[in-house]
Amino acid sequence: MQISLPMYDLPCVEKATDAWGEGLVRALEREGVSDVTARLTRGKSVDELWRSPDLLLSQTCGYPLLTEFANDLFLLLTPIYQTPGCEGASYRSFIVVHADNDAETLDDMRGSRCAINGPTSQSGMNVLRRTVAPLTRDGQFFSEVVVSGKHPVSIAMIAAGQADVAAIDCVTFGLMARYDPDSVSAVRILAETQSAPSLPYVTRHDATPDLSRRLTAALNRAAEDPDLAVARDDLLLDGFTALSLGDYTVMTEMEAEAAELGYPALA
Repeated sequence: MQISLPMYDLPCVEKATDAWGEGLVRALEREGVSDVTARLTRGKSVDELWRSPDLLLSQTCGYPLLTEFANDLFLLLTPIYQTPGCEGASYRSFIVVHADNDAETLDDMRGSRCAINGPTSQSGMNVLRRTVAPLTRDGQFFSEVVVSGKHPVSIAMIAAGQADVAAIDCVTFGLMARYDPDSVSAVRILAETQSAPSLPYVTRHDATPDLSRRLTAALNRAAEDPDLAVARDDLLLDGFTALSLGDYTVMTEMEAEAAELGYPALA
């Protein structure tokens, strides 16, 4: 059975992610969940990971949880992060540009080159599409949209002059600013998006009710474990709360609103 936490597994916090993962394994064992891998699974694509019959516990983005992976994943708990841009169990994106860019508003970025981390991302694409939608003309705003694959790469592209603007998950930005400040020194925050529920912890869709209960109990146990306090602090994690899928539909509402405004695709 696999545990994988790919959403915030940045190089600068890999040791903290490992410590958190090992703590989760201990908590799972105490809740009677056996056959758990001793270390986090890395190196798999999320397509493979989130559809694996061996998936036990992971973290996903809320937007694909409602769309592409709706039949593959089951919502357990929503994490609470302590970093600018987060309020309770919600987070937002920072729309960033180069530090030398003289834009004052998002409208000043018309015709610019946009980098997104992925086409199914809430923080990098969906919320940006909704934010830009009222500013579009004939369904167009950016001159080019490129897929970077990851938020840090989007930031690096702006720093290198290969892109002009990107929407960055505030937790990712907070981790980078805290542990690798040079990586964000070349960009500045131009605007902030509306908020949405944070990236949920999930299991496979066909998990039994008993297993889901044990997984939830293990997450809450780990969130209170004093031996994991340093790992939680390093990851900006401040516990969990229980939300429903209905709480996440604000994301598909953003998608529908952008379409109603004539902007169904980021362009």
